[in-house]
Amino acid sequence: MAKARRAAQVYHAYQDISQPGSPGLMARIRAIPRMIGGALRGNYRGLGKGKLSMMGLTILYIVSPIDAIPEFLPAIGVVDDFGVFLWLATSLLGESGRYVTWEQQQHLPTTPNPGLKP
Repeated sequence: MAKARRAAQVYHAYQDISQPGSPGLMARIRAIPRMIGGALRGNYRGLGKGKLSMMGLTILYIVSPIDAIPEFLPAIGVVDDFGVFLWLATSLLGESGRYVTWEQQQHLPTTPNPGLKP
């Protein structure tokens, strides 16, 4: 059941990236540091501190030698790390796509309404 859910998340992320007009994979990857910086400074409110903290803890879990399921158990120990990695990757790619769109909207020039006089 968990494998099917992870596969669905990956497929959904692939569909999101491959939609016409959607930010591409490299644009999303390059935007991750800007997105994190913007979230930490409070400029980008789409990524809350809770989700950002969860992503940080996920990275610590992946690189940590302490695991919920140890790696010395054949195949099972690596699967949990891979599942956590998939969650992190799909979360970062999805959120960075929303960030790129938000960033583009912030830089749109504002056109004055011709019916209004200053």
